[in-house]
Amino acid sequence: MGLLDRLRHELIDIIEWIDDSRHTLAWRFPRYHNQIKNGAQLIVRPGQVAVFVHRGEIADAFGPGHYELTTDNMPILSTIMGWKYGFDSPFKAEVYFVSTRQLTELKWGTPNPIMLRDPDFGPIRLRAFGTYSMRCSDPKALLRELIGTDQSFEADEINELMRAIIISSFADLLGESKVAALDLAGNYREFSESLRATVIERVDDEYGLDIPQLDIVNISLPEEVEKALDTRSSMGVLGDLGQFQQYQMGKAMMAAAENTAPGGGAAAGMGLGMGMAMANEMMRGQGMSGGTGVAVPPPPPGILWHVALNGQTQGPFDAQQLSHQIRTGQVTPATHVWTPALGAWKTAGEVPQLTPYFAAGSPPPPPPPGT
Repeated sequence: MGLLDRLRHELIDIIEWIDDSRHTLAWRFPRYHNQIKNGAQLIVRPGQVAVFVHRGEIADAFGPGHYELTTDNMPILSTIMGWKYGFDSPFKAEVYFVSTRQLTELKWGTPNPIMLRDPDFGPIRLRAFGTYSMRCSDPKALLRELIGTDQSFEADEINELMRAIIISSFADLLGESKVAALDLAGNYREFSESLRATVIERVDDEYGLDIPQLDIVNISLPEEVEKALDTRSSMGVLGDLGQFQQYQMGKAMMAAAENTAPGGGAAAGMGLGMGMAMANEMMRGQGMSGGTGVAVPPPPPGILWHVALNGQTQGPFDAQQLSHQIRTGQVTPATHVWTPALGAWKTAGEVPQLTPYFAAGSPPPPPPPGT
């Protein structure tokens, strides 16, 4: 401190802290040789507490207000210094301003996963992160346990300690709750309140700190577990896998039937035959063959057929109706049929999609009476 600063402090003795930061917990007032004159003016602003320390011993504390320092408002320091009838000469004491307002936007998170025994997945690893706010509730305890003789004490200097306490408390809370991992998201509020109460128990008396707010933002599973859950969810959405496979096969058969490119008819017929065979196998595996007879699958769903009978166009017929006409003999391989996918009238025997119906044949006529 220069000569001008010394002279200035001799003429005017005002002790104050104008805090322009947002994360400073405590600040020591700079004074040459820590000398304070009788009648010095102490200004403590809202959200501050001024604490006097003499030779390592914490003395008086002042809340927000404007004070003139005398023996009347400094009883502890007067006792320590032996001022029985007032004092006239300067005295030495350190003055610490401690912030009592909330420090917000502080973050916490698990640097390493927390091992947990889950009722659904067994042993599992969880990560979590969130935010919290902090304030000083007991300036003397904070000075005694954490600040010591530091000129300035920032929130960053205690963040590591606070994160360790929060993570340790969070691990204990998870182990005691026995809540399944899939149900954690629905209990964030309850977990946040319980975690906050547990952390306050560990820091209020020991460090003089309070945690007005603590939130759990997210609890996440390992990436491989999340992928397995996505797969399991997809299976649940599909429902009956057998029906889904039949639906997919029907779509493929429709696409083959609508293929009008050169050579598409033969390819479509081959694809249709393979699809029919696969469908028959699936139905047999599901006990749907209906006996020892040949199970003829219906034509592809969604195709409407027009039939030329007796010089007139009849229809359109859906798959079930056309199958019935083939079985009753009304439609033969020589009957002309038409659908938009064919483009022109063709005999039923030329249409690959209808070949399996005629290959299966129709039941022979009943025997004559009396035989």
